[in-house]
Amino acid sequence: MSFTSDLKSLLPEIEPKNRREFLVKNLAAGFALAVQPICGQTTITTDTNGLTAGEVRIPVKDGVIPGYRACPAKGHGFPIALVVQEIFGVHEHIKDICRRLAHAGYCAVAPELFAREGDVSKMTDVNQIVTQVVSKVPDAQVMTDLDAAANWAAKAAHGDIGRIAIVGFCWGGRIVWLYAVHNPKLRAGAAWYGRLEGDTNELTPKNPLDFVGALRAPIIGFYGGKDTGIPEQSIDKMRAALKVVGDPSQINVYPEAQHGFNADYRPSYDKDAAQDAWKKMLAWFKKYGA
Repeated sequence: MSFTSDLKSLLPEIEPKNRREFLVKNLAAGFALAVQPICGQTTITTDTNGLTAGEVRIPVKDGVIPGYRACPAKGHGFPIALVVQEIFGVHEHIKDICRRLAHAGYCAVAPELFAREGDVSKMTDVNQIVTQVVSKVPDAQVMTDLDAAANWAAKAAHGDIGRIAIVGFCWGGRIVWLYAVHNPKLRAGAAWYGRLEGDTNELTPKNPLDFVGALRAPIIGFYGGKDTGIPEQSIDKMRAALKVVGDPSQINVYPEAQHGFNADYRPSYDKDAAQDAWKKMLAWFKKYGA
């Protein structure tokens, strides 16, 4: 049994008739309530000049989920960049990430991966977001939703299905590692401070560390040395495991950075680390043909 089929088999198949009605039909306007007040003096707002950008509808196997798309307004055959949200959903920061990638030549799409479970943008308490929504999102569901987003980008947004990259932050950083196991068409990925190990359950049965040796695409990881939620020991384990199997993936640690150091709308933002990591990410994608 392959690692990919293993990931799928560990999760129950949920038929459409057993699904709840999709709770999120439209994306949040602005920033999620849980991150208010935002740090306006550092918040980056990327323009849409020369882009096609806005909210879209992405067909999935059991309905339609909202998403945000940004891509160059002219041309076709753009590499596809899947953007995976933090726990705060596809709010303004994630939309801006899409626009930044579009200005770099990508067809960037961020599907709202919590659409079935709840609208996190209207929740003010992080613990409520995690316990009532995020903890109920199955890994297998996320994998197929990302596949659907890539297929949508290829059919509706002039993307090249043969050149897929993925970037994710926080919760989405963990998903990047898993998607590199799942999709053989993936060229490269960038995991920003995504958890590498931790508790597992029926919906999230394995951690990135469990899949070392099965990655189908090289991942570049960006982590903060002062991130209290991802200990240095986890990063050391991942580096050692990657080295043992000869995987080209690499992990960069910024010693003075905290968790969320790319989140320019939050106090954790570290401009130097964020800008350096962004340049490294784009170079990584180019190196591996995405």
